[in-house]
Amino acid sequence: MELNGIQLPFVPVHSGHATVPTPQASTPPRTPFADILNTEMQNIKFSSHAQARLSSRDIRLSDDDVKRIESAVTKASDKGAKDSLVMLRDMAFIVSVRNRTVITALNGEQARTNVFTNIDSAVVA
Repeated sequence: MELNGIQLPFVPVHSGHATVPTPQASTPPRTPFADILNTEMQNIKFSSHAQARLSSRDIRLSDDDVKRIESAVTKASDKGAKDSLVMLRDMAFIVSVRNRTVITALNGEQARTNVFTNIDSAVVA
């Protein structure tokens, strides 16, 4: 529909008081950005290299395993560590503590036969 060359819908301006109904959409409560950021900062990430190693070495991690690694990284961070070896059962993970990123993963046999360098801490998870 068109009125005076203007496509509707539009709100005409009158000299009187015009009331425009506003739709009342219910919006879910939002989580503050700081809360989301803090939660994400606590989560660990896996580098593409680590993801490839997990896959090629058939290492499967449960949600509990990931939480234990996250807890170990938090402990290492609290002590000022930068790069840490995290040992979980028969697996080993090299983690950049600052970035909360798993750099590589090794299964039990590979963990026993390797020398770990360029780490400043080790945590048993």
